[in-house]
Amino acid sequence: MINSNRLAEKFTMLAEIDSISKEEGKIAQKLANILRNMGADVSFDDAGKRVGGDTGNLIAKFKGNVNADPIFLSGHMDTVEPGRGVKVIFEDGVFKSDGTTILGSDDKSALAIILEVMETILEKKLPCPPVEIVFTICEEIGLRGAKAFDLSFLNSKSGYILDSTETDGIVTKAPFANRITIKVFGRDAHAGANPENGINAISIASKAISTLDLGRIDHETTCNLGKIKGGKASNIIPDFVVINGEARSHDETKLENIIDKIINAFYDAADYYRTDKNDLPRIEAIVKQDFPGTNIPEDHEIVRLAKKAAANIGKNMECKTIGGGADANIFFGRGVVSGVLGTGMTDVHTIRESIKLKDMEDAAELLLEIVKIRATGDL
Repeated sequence: MINSNRLAEKFTMLAEIDSISKEEGKIAQKLANILRNMGADVSFDDAGKRVGGDTGNLIAKFKGNVNADPIFLSGHMDTVEPGRGVKVIFEDGVFKSDGTTILGSDDKSALAIILEVMETILEKKLPCPPVEIVFTICEEIGLRGAKAFDLSFLNSKSGYILDSTETDGIVTKAPFANRITIKVFGRDAHAGANPENGINAISIASKAISTLDLGRIDHETTCNLGKIKGGKASNIIPDFVVINGEARSHDETKLENIIDKIINAFYDAADYYRTDKNDLPRIEAIVKQDFPGTNIPEDHEIVRLAKKAAANIGKNMECKTIGGGADANIFFGRGVVSGVLGTGMTDVHTIRESIKLKDMEDAAELLLEIVKIRATGDL
């Protein structure tokens, strides 16, 4: 029922519109025009102003033609670098770039699929519940569009975000994540003339880091210290170092414990190097939530709906657990239960990125069946 040629044309057109994070204005206006021409009520929130971008999140509402609960559909408009001047090549059923940029199937495949599903519904006059579409900004730089989204625009309490790879899975579990910044304050001194007067902040940081287990802690917990910066010159005892890292876990208590362990390692290292009663060396730790966890029960309507839709079109659907975060984490944390579906994109965020048209068709057929089931209530 999905029009493959039309889907391919939509994806190619969208992929070739530059939309780096904070610069989604051009594609947002294109999408808004398309959706308005389809009969949707289109608006924007003020997220762009809040994150320093050139547009807000796009919200499009279709009234539907049956009395049913509304459903939420979403994808993000932004892409990563190198994503300017994308030239789409389509060969043997596969989309790729010309090798100098990403392709942008993350997440423009989602945008094209959602548009095609709604166009098919309208064209075929299929049963349709109220549909609320949200195309977010700045997902790639910390889910910032979703975090700034004005939830008063939504009536839906559940739905789907298309932002994963496998078309036979629904992401129901994703971790909690915290970002951590550690600042180490030492004392500078001339490294040749009087090094004993200095307190080496790099040495303190090194001692702390050497005591930590990093990487995969267990099957549901990871942590990483990914950036360190400090020092002024090779002949100056460094008086300051800043370390940036993160920790993630599907268990919130484990996340708190690993963060505490990291912080305590730095305090212990500072105590080891402290030789007098003044306030140096000193540690400052800043912890911020990056995103809340997602844990959708397997008997939740969103999961049952996806599984039934897959079965209706002869496909399997499995619940997936991932280690990354998505807009779904933010919406879930704010009361909108969002299952993440895949579109078939591969090697995302690289110049080797590709996606098969067949996978996009399968994702569109699944989403179309989901919307039809919601409309009929045949769950």
